[in-house]
Amino acid sequence: MNFNVNYKKYFSIKNMNKLRNIDLNLLVTLHVLLAEKHITRTANRLHKSQPAISHALANLRNLFDDPLLIRRAGKLELTTRAQELLIPLREILGQVSTLIEPPLFDPTQANRTFRLSMSDYGARILLPSLIRTCHSIAPKVKFNINQASREAMLLDIVDSEIDLALGVFPQKIPENVCSHTLFTESFSCLADASTIPDNGYLDKNSWLARPHVSVAMQAGIEDDIDRVLLKEGLHREISVQLPHWGIANDIISGTNLILTVAHRSLINTKNDTNLRIFSPPFDIAPFNFKMIWHKRQEIDAAHCWLRQTIMNISDNH
Repeated sequence: MNFNVNYKKYFSIKNMNKLRNIDLNLLVTLHVLLAEKHITRTANRLHKSQPAISHALANLRNLFDDPLLIRRAGKLELTTRAQELLIPLREILGQVSTLIEPPLFDPTQANRTFRLSMSDYGARILLPSLIRTCHSIAPKVKFNINQASREAMLLDIVDSEIDLALGVFPQKIPENVCSHTLFTESFSCLADASTIPDNGYLDKNSWLARPHVSVAMQAGIEDDIDRVLLKEGLHREISVQLPHWGIANDIISGTNLILTVAHRSLINTKNDTNLRIFSPPFDIAPFNFKMIWHKRQEIDAAHCWLRQTIMNISDNH
């Protein structure tokens, strides 16, 4: 909640005793009074008597030590302090309303932009289905998508720069960040079919003897595959280093290159007879692909809808 500097003084220690005695209805009355600037119209909107509203205004003037509404030329006008209260008061009552009864979200009518961050892999796996689904049932919903490292995505979630991030994150994340595992992913290899034995498999020595394609956002960063090899005292020859997953599959055909990647990124190659998918000749631990968001958006109706939509899509992949 964004309180401006002038509003914060109302929540000083000196005024805490006053705040403990505030009736929420009093703030609702203040909100309508400041909007209407008229006792009778306020009474009509709140279905109360004029004396009740006048009494509430007297209590509010005492609470804020300010007249709030002053009569000029036969009309009530807001004081400077009353004007300062307008925006934060609206925010406070909106937050309270959300806590008591979260607003309904109608995707067919929603006009909202979501800021998402994901890896090239995440975009390849989930984004086409997400866009198609939302275009069908939430045509006014928009997306701003960016790509970043897992460290940058975590920071952007904490700093509210993005609404949601999809990727591989450490087990221990900040306390104010929520997470949900969308699926557990394993690794597979891809090669030109003509370079693979009839048994459809390469042993470890044959695998190591071949040149490899590596996908990493930053060159020189060890991935899960190289870490496994390092533990065994082994090393593979990287002939092609790529920053994106999208093009990796397309450069394998007609070469003796080996690509070892997350299995779901190879789905579009299953029907290509020129390519062969096979298991790595050593164990590579699977990883959890997660969705993370800030706790402040945990009960936001639109955000809940988006998370559930992504969960439904991931269940089908």
